[in-house]
Amino acid sequence: MIYDTHIHTSFSHDSQMDIEAVITKMDQLGMGVILTEHIDLNYPDPLSFNLDVAAYFKRYRQFRSARLLLGVEVGMGVEDVSVNRRLTENHPFDFVLGSIHVVDNADIYDEGANTIKTKKQLYDRYFDAMIECLKVYDFIDSLGHIDYISRYARYADREIYHEEFADRIDQIFRLLIENQICLEINTRRLGDRGAVESLKLIYKRYRDLGGQYVTIGSDAHIPGDIGKNFAAAFEIAEQCNLKPVWFKERRMEYAL
Repeated sequence: MIYDTHIHTSFSHDSQMDIEAVITKMDQLGMGVILTEHIDLNYPDPLSFNLDVAAYFKRYRQFRSARLLLGVEVGMGVEDVSVNRRLTENHPFDFVLGSIHVVDNADIYDEGANTIKTKKQLYDRYFDAMIECLKVYDFIDSLGHIDYISRYARYADREIYHEEFADRIDQIFRLLIENQICLEINTRRLGDRGAVESLKLIYKRYRDLGGQYVTIGSDAHIPGDIGKNFAAAFEIAEQCNLKPVWFKERRMEYAL
């Protein structure tokens, strides 16, 4: 079965999607889903993405099944690594996705954080923050949306080109491979063929360095985005010789 491994419901500050809407959509698509509610302890507003884990499991326990799994998206920051490690070890998550949303105490989404630097300066710092975190976040299952910066940067050309950031991207991939962490293919931007083509080169480099496994997630916050652009994600995986996987009880399973 195919799983959408990156979905946010109303337990995430930036989503109002009901669990019932998720179930309806996944039944229509004939796929499984993994909920990955946000917890970002390093977010500038500390109350915005502070997941109530006990309430999350209490509310969704009745819906948990072989097709609907309960995960978490951890916003990575080096200052919060001990707390996040305990969080993931002490709760029965099926899947732990690690992501970079905050760099130098600023939300990447914030326009001010994206206009004070050149593209090279901003992207270098983004990748440096990712490297710093991956050196200590050896307990995550997959690295989320490596191209997150491209969603919100205010430049004429927002794409990530491997040749421009090769040293940093290669270091990220070596850390993932060394720690047996998967790489996500996030489908949010895959309706854009230009994004697909540039990302293929990045995922091909991951494979060339020895990477094998990818999770595929829509990062859906509304029902219509669940499973969106999955054909393009599987195209990337196939052409780069990467194996799509998902997780149950923190154990890797192969997507069919």
